[in-house]
Amino acid sequence: VGVSVSSYIAACERVIAEAGLKSQLHPYGTVIEGEWEAVMAAVKRCHEAVHGMGAPRVFTTMKIGTRTDRAQTMEEKVSSVEAKLRGD
Repeated sequence: VGVSVSSYIAACERVIAEAGLKSQLHPYGTVIEGEWEAVMAAVKRCHEAVHGMGAPRVFTTMKIGTRTDRAQTMEEKVSSVEAKLRGD
């Protein structure tokens, strides 16, 4: 649909926010934090929204991480690495 996809990304960011999911946009994607079913439903709605904007094809690449030993937020993961960089 062209070189710039920012309008499509913005549409997906709105979908994620409307779903009440925690997310963090970065230059090459979006991190979404939440329960499995809610995240997958939001990804589906993102595809539907982008198709609704006229894009005939949508391609999503996902990395999925789960833990059973404890809860951990995206901020905690980043803080852990930053602490190690400081030598903590």
